Amino acid sequence: MTAPDRASRGVRAIKAAMLVTDVGFLLYWSVALLDLIPPEHAYKDYGDPVMSDWNYSFLPLDIAASVTGLFSLFLAGYRRRRTKARQGALHLPLTLISLTLTSTAGLQAVAFWSLRGDWSLTWWIPNLVLLLFPIPAIVYLLRRAAGSGARTEEPMAAAGRR
Repeated sequence: MTAPDRASRGVRAIKAAMLVTDVGFLLYWSVALLDLIPPEHAYKDYGDPVMSDWNYSFLPLDIAASVTGLFSLFLAGYRRRRTKARQGALHLPLTLISLTLTSTAGLQAVAFWSLRGDWSLTWWIPNLVLLLFPIPAIVYLLRRAAGSGARTEEPMAAAGRR
């Protein structure tokens, strides 16, 4: 078996980052909804009802990002196991939607913390990751899809077969 090519490694890195992020969203919201976050590890003014509302305003966005991301990963794997060209054709658009929603969530949080003047690395680092990691992944997937020309296979599924 030959070593994976650069494109294949790129797609695998995107898939891994999406999986970690999407599962992380679900874990964070499970912990938050169960009120398991110790106040000393929470964001500034955690007990303030307005701040709590602000935090929970991310719930639909994060869950939408997670569900579309996990479903796109499922479809990419499903497509890889099937030979029909149309099966799993939704996974690239769902991947792009998930990555866009993830970046949007990071941008919203970073903008908010900037406006508040709160520079805690505890909240900045994860939100900068959410903002930034999807950008090169989106560019990469769009370039790869555009470069596939007349091919009918999707970049995420094609890389999984290598």
